[in-house]
Amino acid sequence: MLTTVRVPAVLREEPQYRLLFGSQVLSVLGDRVTMVALPFAVMSVGGDVGAVALVSAAQFLPFVVLALPAGVWADRWDRKRILVTSDVVRLVCQVVAAALLLSGRADVVHLTVLAAVYGAADAFFAPAFSGLLPTTVTPANIQPANALRGLTFSVGSIVGPVLAGVLIAVAGGPGGALLFDAATFAVSVALLLPLRSRVVDAVAEEDPTATTEHFWASLRDGWGEVRSRSWVLAFLGGFAAYHVAVLPAIFVIGPVLMEQELDGARSWAVVVACFGVGSVLGDLLFLRWRPAFALRVAALMLVGASCQAAFIGSGLGTWGIGALELAAGVCVTGAFTLWETSLGEHVPERSLSRVSSYDYLTSAGMIPLGNVLAGAVSAAVGIHTALAGMTVVGVGAALVVAAVPAVRHLPRGAQSTER
Repeated sequence: MLTTVRVPAVLREEPQYRLLFGSQVLSVLGDRVTMVALPFAVMSVGGDVGAVALVSAAQFLPFVVLALPAGVWADRWDRKRILVTSDVVRLVCQVVAAALLLSGRADVVHLTVLAAVYGAADAFFAPAFSGLLPTTVTPANIQPANALRGLTFSVGSIVGPVLAGVLIAVAGGPGGALLFDAATFAVSVALLLPLRSRVVDAVAEEDPTATTEHFWASLRDGWGEVRSRSWVLAFLGGFAAYHVAVLPAIFVIGPVLMEQELDGARSWAVVVACFGVGSVLGDLLFLRWRPAFALRVAALMLVGASCQAAFIGSGLGTWGIGALELAAGVCVTGAFTLWETSLGEHVPERSLSRVSSYDYLTSAGMIPLGNVLAGAVSAAVGIHTALAGMTVVGVGAALVVAAVPAVRHLPRGAQSTER
């Protein structure tokens, strides 16, 4: 008996979002392929661990420098053009890197420079995307649109590493994998070009200064939008603590602990896969469940997400830790989906990219600091003591966020100006 696959309502009802979503499905998968392929590309040209770290830092550091300016420009310029330009730049970077690798002419310097240019383009993409997404859907569909976007990341995190391994094995090494990523950017551009957001003209009429005021005035206005909302400030602080004190358990300490106490890469692959499954389940949950107080639920899920350091150090074995990380995956995707939804519902569209840029700065921008601190602290006091301390900091910060009245009582809304 044949069964029909139910297409999520947001895809059926929102033609512009279909274009935006379609542009990202393959692109996210390509990004996950690159995350695996790039370190092997560095090592294939003779780079050591230090070279791998250098290329990784080169790709990430432009985000720290450019996040706030990118948010300002995304609120002043055509966001779709920013996305298209970013995709084209990253496409060129991947094509050049792939050509150099496949021809045997690549070296660490080439890959470092290309990674830096790629990272700069990525820094412009993120706040522009956050500002554009709510303009492609009706207010009632902001949450499922964010949940569906999150689902692409979750599925990509599971499928991407497997696909990367296949491409590296059968497509000429890491260069072939990067060429696949380049192709995904071409698809993304093709789908973005016909996209038309629903409120651009209305916003221009409502606030003609949005594209004419001075850059620094626009930057100050963006900070004013952040500062005037205590729930935004609370979550920025909570996410900063999460990225500094909790995520290093995944990025730095987890793989080391698995190597020392369990079955190394095999154990870590199980744990990561379980987290990915949990993320998918969380995304599916929030495609349907729309809690009346979204941030209240997001804060509670941030508490659960912040337990990951304790989960990693629990000593429960591979599958026990994996089961806990599955629950963490639900919490992580729930916290971020409801947070992004609340921004889209309550922050004026003309300022959304600027506010989102502070989000990216206090989250992704904190990862290098957290990784360095985690390495130093674990070396000084031991892995398990470090994981316990990380849990105390992360969970404590999340509980503070959950205690903020504006977080507990913020209602659902659509482009509301309530504080």
